[in-house]
Amino acid sequence: MPRGGAHFSSEELARVLSHYDIGIIHKVKHLSAGNSRAPKMVVVSGRGKFLLKRRPKGKDNFERVSFAHTVQIHLAAKNFPVTALVRTSDEDSTVLQLDNHIYELYSFVTGVRFDGSSQATEEAGRQLAAFHQHLADFTCPFKPARGSFHDSSTVRRHLRTLGTKKSNRPDEKLLNIADELMALYNASSVTVNELGFDDWDEQIVHGDWHPGNMLFSGQRLCAVLDFDSAKVAPDITDLANGMLQFSIVGDRPNPADWPDYLDQAKLTQFLNGYLQVSQMHQSKLNSLLDLMIETMIAEAVLPVVATGFFGHSTGLSFLAMIGRKARWIDNNRQKLTEAII
Repeated sequence: MPRGGAHFSSEELARVLSHYDIGIIHKVKHLSAGNSRAPKMVVVSGRGKFLLKRRPKGKDNFERVSFAHTVQIHLAAKNFPVTALVRTSDEDSTVLQLDNHIYELYSFVTGVRFDGSSQATEEAGRQLAAFHQHLADFTCPFKPARGSFHDSSTVRRHLRTLGTKKSNRPDEKLLNIADELMALYNASSVTVNELGFDDWDEQIVHGDWHPGNMLFSGQRLCAVLDFDSAKVAPDITDLANGMLQFSIVGDRPNPADWPDYLDQAKLTQFLNGYLQVSQMHQSKLNSLLDLMIETMIAEAVLPVVATGFFGHSTGLSFLAMIGRKARWIDNNRQKLTEAII
C-alpha cells in the first residue's frame, strides 16, 4: 500500500478495470504524482500500458470532467499532443462513475520532463499558440467555467483575510505583506483594464500551462497533461501565465531563498515561440507584465488562505518571496518591455 494520501483498494481496482476492454492485467503500480487525494495507478495489460486516475471525492462533477474530456478529444483529432482517453466497454464513455467517484483511464505516454533548454521553452510557447488556434471556435454541450485571475474579487477577498484568521490577534507581518500584494495587484488590474481587457475575445484556455503538466521527447512536446483548469477566458491570460511559469527562478529547496528575478531569456523564448504561430495585438502584448504580476499573486494567495502554507512553505515566507518577485517585475518594466515587445 502506498504511504500517505488516497489509494486504490484491490477490490476497487478490480471493479474499475472490469469496465475496460484492455486484456489480461499483468501488472499494476501506484504512481506518486500530482494531487495526493487523486490516486493514480500504472496498469500494464495485454493491450498496452495505461494510467488510471480517480478524482478526489466531492471535488469534481460529471459535467466538468466531461467538458475537459471533450476538449482533449477535439485536440487529439487535430493531432495536438494529448494523452489518449480510453472508453469503457459497457457504456462507451471516457468517464466512469462508481460510488460517487469519477475514474479516467489514459494510454500511458512515455516522456521526460522539461529540460530547461531554449528549444524546449520555445516549443512550449509554440504549442500553447497551437492549442489556442485549435480551440478558438470550439463549442461543446458541457458548460465550462469562466473567468480568470485578472481583477478578481475572490483574490482581493483572500488578500483582505490574510493575517486575521484563526486568532483574535492579527499577524502584523502577514497583514503588511497582504497590503503590499493588494497594492501591486490593484495597480496591475487597473493597467490591464485600461488596455481593453473587457473587450478582448474569450475562448477555451488551458488555465495551468506550466512545465509540470508537460512531457517531452527531446525538445519536442509529446503530451500536455491535466485539463482540470480548462475554462473560458481571453487567451492572453494563458500566455501570461505560461511566460511566468517557464521563467520563474526557484532553484533552491526553500522558496524563501528564491531570488527576486525571473529568467528573462526563458521569458522571451516562450513568447517568441508563441508569436511564431500566432500574432497578438499590441495592447495585449502591453498587458503581459501586469498579467504576470496578477497571476503570480492569485496563485499564491488562495492556498495560503486555505491552509496557511504553500506546499511545505509557511504562508508568510512564501508570500514574502512572491512580493519580492512581483516588485522585481514592476521595477524592471522598461528592460522587460524592451525584451518582449
